Amino acid sequence: MASVLYFHGFASSPASAKIGLLRPLVEPHGIELNTPDLNVPSFEQLDWNAMIDRALEAAHAQPPRAIVGSSLGSLVAMEIVRRGVLAPLVLIAPALGIADRWKSHLPDGDPIEVFNHARGANANIRRAFFEQMFAVRVDEQPPATRVVAIMGRNDDTVPFEKVEATWRRWEAAGLAPGSRFIAIDEGDHGLTAYSDVIAREIVGAVG
Repeated sequence: MASVLYFHGFASSPASAKIGLLRPLVEPHGIELNTPDLNVPSFEQLDWNAMIDRALEAAHAQPPRAIVGSSLGSLVAMEIVRRGVLAPLVLIAPALGIADRWKSHLPDGDPIEVFNHARGANANIRRAFFEQMFAVRVDEQPPATRVVAIMGRNDDTVPFEKVEATWRRWEAAGLAPGSRFIAIDEGDHGLTAYSDVIAREIVGAVG
């Protein structure tokens, strides 16, 4: 089986609905999704550096044929490519520019209460995590490997226009051959209704 690293999004987990939908679609193509839990050391104490360490550990233990990132997981995927884990990227509703959005909408207080999709309930998270993210600029330069970005125009979490503008900037700077931006007219942030599209791109990245 070809190993594909899949990084889930913020307040999610390896048991996400999207991962559950994708596994049976890619396994017949000889692809196994390696889905490390990025809630490290815990969701309440979430730490960007610990997330990257966990991602690199997974990549070194089982070198991936492709790397998939969903939302915040896209930033993790791009960061490990920047650190030398060179494999094609598939970015699902990538959280490009999300730190700036968080900065302008972040409420006062510490900890901060947010909805945790993995738990299906509100949960507290330390403010320091968001402050860490304000300094993360992994999307300033285009990835060094071929990248496919899949983005819904009806995304209410990550602005479509922000992601599209980042992509155009990457194009001007020079993307790897075969890189593509896929806009889904009716797609939302979850994109679970378009698992077939995502699976096709994962298969293509491995192939």
